[in-house]
Amino acid sequence: MKAKIIQGASAVAVKRGIIQSRGLGDILIALPIARAYYERGEEIVWPICEEFYGSVKDTVDWVTWVPMKTDDRGSFFLEQPLKIFKYHGVDPNTALYLYHYLNTVPELTDPELFNILKFDQYKYWVSGVPFRNKWRLAECVARDPARETALRSTVGIAPGERYYVTSLKGSNFNAQIPLTFLDPAVKVVDVDQHITDSIFDWISILEGAEAVVCVDSAVANMVDQLCIDGPALYWLRRSPWDLTPVLGSTWTIIPTNLPIKDPVRVDPAAEALKKRAALQPQPVLQPKSAAQANGGEQSSLTSHVPFKAAGAIPTSFMHALKK
Repeated sequence: MKAKIIQGASAVAVKRGIIQSRGLGDILIALPIARAYYERGEEIVWPICEEFYGSVKDTVDWVTWVPMKTDDRGSFFLEQPLKIFKYHGVDPNTALYLYHYLNTVPELTDPELFNILKFDQYKYWVSGVPFRNKWRLAECVARDPARETALRSTVGIAPGERYYVTSLKGSNFNAQIPLTFLDPAVKVVDVDQHITDSIFDWISILEGAEAVVCVDSAVANMVDQLCIDGPALYWLRRSPWDLTPVLGSTWTIIPTNLPIKDPVRVDPAAEALKKRAALQPQPVLQPKSAAQANGGEQSSLTSHVPFKAAGAIPTSFMHALKK
């Protein structure tokens, strides 16, 4: 698809890189952010892990998607997108870095925002896009009725048949919960993303269900962001409070015994300082003067905040990397 051109401009649209390669739920959350920049006339270049490419290659054709082989190394999340940006002629200093926190580059996390915002709010705040846009996902996606109908046939839903939909597996989570609150006489259809390579093929099935039971996952994010309000909605948490998304629909929360707060809370500012100290040559210790020994000279320690607001949009994160 050709890049959208700013009306009245003679040059090709500015290229804007997105750094959010995984997981699928995070990509869905970030899609309306990319859409806001696309609607300003920018071309979006977005490297993603190859296992998610099938969901977006046809349904979101206004983005230049670059599938990349998934790597578990921490450096992969930043280094590989930067290589791709260089190949596609994207200025890395204008890229939107949407990760809430990566331990390999703690200096790219704003410590104050990290501590007061949920992870999805953080993405919108640092990109300068109103958070209410999160629920404009329907405007970002081109549905395929033929594929949706074919999937209904594949899972065996007859015309007029009553059914529930469950999605109890996440990328690293499998909820084993009794569904005693559902009518046992009604058919249960479990979302199996191996049946189709696009999560969006499930939309009409979700819309027609009497109830949808979701663990916190990409399916739950999609239902919420598309504002699907026909079924009764049930949601099961799998993460501490700051790593759960803000939900906009009316969900019944299924109780869980998981801890609400992560017992090991990361301090991005402290981690950034430790990284910088480790990269610097160790100074030769000098004997203290009497005044210093008695506290006559004081030092101050300040955290590094990489993003300096420019119209609510963060500036060069590459500058932060060089600090």
